[in-house]
Amino acid sequence: MSQSPSLINDCFLHDKDRLRHGEVVELIVERLHRIVDTEDVRLDSALGRYLAESVTAPRNVPLHDNSAVDGYAFTHADYAKQQTLAVGARIPAGEANPPALVQGTAARIFTGAVMPPNADCVAMQEDCGLSEDGTEVTIPAGLRPGANRRLAGEDVKAGDDLLSLGQRLRPQDIAALASLGRANVGTYRRLKVAIVSTGDELVEPGQTDALERGQVFDSNRHMIASLCAGLPVELTDVGILRDDEDNIADALSKVAADHHVILTTGGASRGEEDHIVTTIDRLGKRHLWQIAIKPGRPMTFGQVGNCVFLGLPGNPVAAFVCFLLYCYPAMRLLGGGRHKEPQRFRIPAGFAIEKKKPDRRELVRGWLEPDDSGAMVARKFRHDGSGLISGLRSADGLIELDEQTVSVEQGDPVTYIPLSQFGISLR
Repeated sequence: MSQSPSLINDCFLHDKDRLRHGEVVELIVERLHRIVDTEDVRLDSALGRYLAESVTAPRNVPLHDNSAVDGYAFTHADYAKQQTLAVGARIPAGEANPPALVQGTAARIFTGAVMPPNADCVAMQEDCGLSEDGTEVTIPAGLRPGANRRLAGEDVKAGDDLLSLGQRLRPQDIAALASLGRANVGTYRRLKVAIVSTGDELVEPGQTDALERGQVFDSNRHMIASLCAGLPVELTDVGILRDDEDNIADALSKVAADHHVILTTGGASRGEEDHIVTTIDRLGKRHLWQIAIKPGRPMTFGQVGNCVFLGLPGNPVAAFVCFLLYCYPAMRLLGGGRHKEPQRFRIPAGFAIEKKKPDRRELVRGWLEPDDSGAMVARKFRHDGSGLISGLRSADGLIELDEQTVSVEQGDPVTYIPLSQFGISLR
């Protein structure tokens, strides 16, 4: 891998035993920055990439006044005197220099065609009456000057700042670049991310139809890989590492050498079999954060040289939530993107919570639906267990209860974060 910008040493270092959600995000935004190089890519490969350049329009779009419809172009001053005009020139799309209209005539014109120099209106062909011999056209009443005419620069004017550094390219941005005549664009390279699972109890899905007592299928790794797919990353699936310290140390050392990020789930404690976290301590630096959130308190952050270590909790709901809240923004910044807080909406609660622990942010799985009166309310999944994948499957969003909230009554305004804010589609 070519030389890339370096991480700040001790990029996750902090001086508190326990951090609130806002403090964690603030530290991520403050301490992380781009660690990938740049490359030019073709537009057909640019979707979802972060821009490594700002784009200014070199010319007007459209370049010339043109017709918005198939119909008849005319001068409004002539139309004001009489609605029936002689049909003169025929102007197809692509004709560069159509002739000026003869006074008292209209030109047959097609969508996108350059407007004649002295024409300022176009009537839609289906609204017009054409004589039997096709030599005269009757324009409907009520058209104003400029009707159905697109002006040069109406979409983009030469010199406009079109796209900015660090912006993520969407399909409409690709269209804008193409409209300027761009075939390539400067982007940041994809972030190289390795996903790792550890544990003797884990079994790869598909290896067996029947689990032995104490075994579980490794679902987290596949879930995290799917979440990463919504970002401009290049994934390496390291697979399942067995609980052997030397084997784990050798594997992680190799992975850290040619990846930007290592993502793991589980093993966040200091137990005798938690070799992955002790290995990170040995190879680099690990900062075990106790975050005041539910689910996801034992989130682990660290680094091995220029490789970031993100250790997610083992429970699938906690891993899912922590990925969205912390890994997603961290990976955006590392990959050259800009930090953007997800949009939050205040919605009446369609549920009640008798008691919530203060000084802790809680993320409840939920969705929006109309109540009996037709008003939209936020519903929550019936169980709050962080091991229930069914809660994630039922959710279209997260209901965020802040540190000051101690209870929720039906109808109370709650904060709703749609999962679509993270590129996750609705059910």
